[in-house]
Amino acid sequence: MAVKEARTRVIQRWRKNMDVRDDTEYVEMLETLSEGSVRRSFNPFNDIEWDSPEFAVIPNDERWILPATDPIGGHPWYQAQPVDRQIEIGMWRQANVAKVGLHFENILIRGLMEYSFWVPNGSPEYRYCLHESVEECNHTLMFQEMVNRMGVDVPGMPKLLKWLQPLIPLAAGPFPIPFFFGVLAGEEPIDHTQKNVLREGKALHPIMERVMAIHVAEEARHISFAHQYLHKRVPALRRKQRWMLSIFVPLTMRILCSAIVVPPREFWKEFDIPRSVRKEIFFSAPESRMFLRNMFSDVRMLCHDTGLMNPIAKLVWKICKIDGPPARYRSEPAREHLVAVAS
Repeated sequence: MAVKEARTRVIQRWRKNMDVRDDTEYVEMLETLSEGSVRRSFNPFNDIEWDSPEFAVIPNDERWILPATDPIGGHPWYQAQPVDRQIEIGMWRQANVAKVGLHFENILIRGLMEYSFWVPNGSPEYRYCLHESVEECNHTLMFQEMVNRMGVDVPGMPKLLKWLQPLIPLAAGPFPIPFFFGVLAGEEPIDHTQKNVLREGKALHPIMERVMAIHVAEEARHISFAHQYLHKRVPALRRKQRWMLSIFVPLTMRILCSAIVVPPREFWKEFDIPRSVRKEIFFSAPESRMFLRNMFSDVRMLCHDTGLMNPIAKLVWKICKIDGPPARYRSEPAREHLVAVAS
């Protein structure tokens, strides 16, 4: 039986945007990503040897000391602390990043389910969204197991975001474009941070190294899908819609980045870290401001490509302190990072 024609133009446009089968290039991209999920997938309890002796979490293990690419790990105050204190801070920090990550991915899974509920029959987006949801479920299992093994009772997301989070996935159906920009606001900071740590080459605890490697490998597909989804849809928006979206994007990037990257109040109280140090780390010191800007070079490239970098939007990016040049290609390493590695 044919789908009943919508009575309003808004619903007609929404339904038309949900049907992607006439875009051959986009369909081929989705099929490639789906096949990649079938061929190259991970299971947290098959692919990580949690009970192996070398994966054991033992006291005074210096591999938990934060790398210099972490905003806290690169700060002189942290580096001046006794080794046992650095280890304690490092474990808390890494465990909380994992907890925030699984909280965010829990929201993402529910949003993908909400979006896929409305996808029309025959759409290749349905299959890929379900593949991604399965992978994100495995990531939440992996992150929670990491937190459990570390034995650190961390809170994860800020309390306000925990109260608001039930509403976020509901936006994925009626407002998928803002939702997928929100997806990038959550995925890009974690992906950027983990890639920096892996590129640095510091000796890491096997649990953290393996979890990061798996997460980075699969997030490449997820981020690619979000970018391509927005590349397809954003240029077709009306001028007023694009203008509002151009303001929404930098604000969302900064708010969610702070929720993910900046530790909660409990962290600062637990380790009695001076307020001045906190301000320098997030984000008044030149190095931390550069870290913040570099995190969103891919999103700035996306906004340039889709017409979301108007003069007002550029000002908002600057006010949010996440302005800068766009990446030349996706996942381009920060140039100062390459210089540091080479030296």
